[in-house]
Amino acid sequence: MRKLLTVCLGNYCRSPFAQVGLARRGGAAVTVRSAGLIGKWQDLPANPSMINAARRLGHDLTHHRGHQITLEDLDWADDVLAMNAAVLDMLRAIDGGHNTGKLRLYLP
Repeated sequence: MRKLLTVCLGNYCRSPFAQVGLARRGGAAVTVRSAGLIGKWQDLPANPSMINAARRLGHDLTHHRGHQITLEDLDWADDVLAMNAAVLDMLRAIDGGHNTGKLRLYLP
């Protein structure tokens, strides 16, 4: 089973949305988690607009709660997918070179 981690700035909009989409697309072959670089939305639901957008596409974000990334999250994942180049740069700094080969942009 492939383990994917989607990461954005706050784990409030983009990474939770990507998490549910990838989980549905990957089915039983993947486990997907999401996280944010900052803890501003730690333990809070996803953005209401994202919950509604996900619902329109058949995804459920109502159970999502924000999570600030940890080194354990990076170690857990087979692939860490950053939502943009700035997030990728910050992930590289946080990681310190331990997981460099698995850090990449979600959409190059």
